Amino acid sequence: MTRKMCLVFALMVLVLPAIAQAQEGWIFRARVIDIAPDASSSQILDTGTTVDVDSAWTLEVDLTYMFSENVGLELIAATANHDLTTKGGALGGADAGSVWVLPPTLTLQYFFGTGDIRPYIGAGINYTVFYGYDLSADLANLGITDVTFSNSFGFDGDIGIDFYFGDKWLINADIKYIQISTDARLKVGSETLDTIAVDVDPWVFGIGAGIRF
Repeated sequence: MTRKMCLVFALMVLVLPAIAQAQEGWIFRARVIDIAPDASSSQILDTGTTVDVDSAWTLEVDLTYMFSENVGLELIAATANHDLTTKGGALGGADAGSVWVLPPTLTLQYFFGTGDIRPYIGAGINYTVFYGYDLSADLANLGITDVTFSNSFGFDGDIGIDFYFGDKWLINADIKYIQISTDARLKVGSETLDTIAVDVDPWVFGIGAGIRF
C-alpha cells in the first residue's frame, strides 16, 4: 500500500465515525468552474520540450455533509476536456492532443460563524482519472500511435464563502488548489517510446448556487 493510500485510509477512519453521528444535514451546490492548470513536465525525448495543459471551463456539482454547525465533508464531481500543447525545445508549439480528466475530491471543511455569510477553509484528497485521449495529427505525423496516462492520488486545499438568502438558499464562491500528476507514455504500437512526468496542479475557481436541507 502506498503512503498516499495509507493517508487516505487514515483520513476515512477519522472522519467516518463523525459522519455516522451527523445531525446537521446536507448542502448541495452547482458551480461553473474555471480549471487553470499550473502545469510542468519532464522533457520529451531529451528535446528540451515540455508539456503544457490548457485551461477548461465546466460544470461542477458538490454535496457536503454537515456533521456539526461548523464542520462539513464535501465531495465534488466534475469532468473536463483539456487540450495539451508543447513548449520550448525542438518540438515546441506542437498540438499534443486532448484528454478528459475526472478528479473526484473529498474535502474536510471548517465554516466560520453561524449567520448569513459563512466563509470556510478546507483540505482533503482527490483521485484523478485520465480517459478519452484524442491523438493529434502532429503526434501522429511523428509516428506516435497513442498516449496513455496513469491515474493519481493528490491533496487539495480550498477557501470559499456561502451567502445565504433565507434559511436554505445560498450563493457560493470557491477557490481550490488540487495536486494532480500523471505519467504520460508515448506509444508506438505496443512499445513505449518515452514516459513524461506531468504535474497538472490546477487552481479551480468556481461560482454557483446551492441549497441546504
